Amino acid sequence: MDIWDAEADSFDEQPDHGLRDPAVRAAWADLLLPLLPHAPADVVDIGCGTGSLAVLLAQAGHAVVGVDSAPRMLEKATEKAGTAGVRVDYRAGDAADPPCAPGAFDVVLVRHVLWAMPDPDTAIGAWVRLLTPGGRLVLVEGRWSTGAGITAVECERLVLAHRETTTVTRLDDPALWGGPIEDERYLLISRR
Repeated sequence: MDIWDAEADSFDEQPDHGLRDPAVRAAWADLLLPLLPHAPADVVDIGCGTGSLAVLLAQAGHAVVGVDSAPRMLEKATEKAGTAGVRVDYRAGDAADPPCAPGAFDVVLVRHVLWAMPDPDTAIGAWVRLLTPGGRLVLVEGRWSTGAGITAVECERLVLAHRETTTVTRLDDPALWGGPIEDERYLLISRR
């Protein structure tokens, strides 16, 4: 069984994964929604997991595709979208080579995935190719206290190999995570 399939049943227990706490959900909405074009924008959520962000964006009126490699995660995501009464086009696929047409998305959103990619540079290149002219790459990443992750400096370097500009914002607001954090968490957005 894939490690992420094994995590599916307990994945949403983390406040920032499940967005079950209204305050955490509101914090993510307040962070992400102003970064997106006016709805309905075409958004792909790569490594969507159980679909919490995909559903959040669909509820805001965006046309959302969610991609994940773990069938159990996609089952949970499909249930979540159904419960919320929104449509999300969930697709099974590799985050490094998403099953999506090039140039089809106004926004490529990737949260906590880049650090796990065997070849982050190739993955970013694939994600950038999915964007429309003027599209936005939105990455939420971190370098966690466990030693896993990717620093903001390294992430910015990787993105700048494919894009002209980046803006990095530290995400240290406890409302996003359901409590205080002591590690490096950030949002990187690149607009062309």
